[in-house]
Amino acid sequence: MKIDSKKLVAAAAKARLGSASPYSKFKVGAALLTKSGEIIGGANVESASYGLTCCAERIALFKALTDGQKNFVAVAVVARCAGGPMPCGACRQLLREYAPDAKVFIADSDDLKKIKMFTVKGLLPSAFTLVP
Repeated sequence: MKIDSKKLVAAAAKARLGSASPYSKFKVGAALLTKSGEIIGGANVESASYGLTCCAERIALFKALTDGQKNFVAVAVVARCAGGPMPCGACRQLLREYAPDAKVFIADSDDLKKIKMFTVKGLLPSAFTLVP
C-alpha cells in the first residue's frame, strides 16, 4: 500500500484543531491510517490532574480500536514544535503493540511540508509485548 504522507499529515493537522489543551496550550493532532485506507484522527486531551492527560496518538488509537479497526499502516503526529512532536514512551508502547509495522510521520504545524519519517519498531526496539 502506498502511503500518502502529505494527506496523513494534513489529517493530523486538522485533528489538532480538536485539542482540549487549556493548561499547556500545546495542541497536538494525530491521524492513524488503516490498511483499508481509513483515517482516524485524534487530539490531545488535558486534565488538571496531569496524569490523566492523554496524547493525540493514544486518542486516535483508542478511537480506532474501540470502533473495531485494526491493521494500521501509518500514523502522523503534528504540533507547533520545531522539527515536529515525537511520540512519548506510552504512545510508543501502545503503537508497538497495535501497529508494530506502521510508519510514523512527524511534522511541525507551521511547516507541514517538512515531514520526518520513522517506524514504530525503530522508535521502540526490543519492546515488551506478548505478541512475538
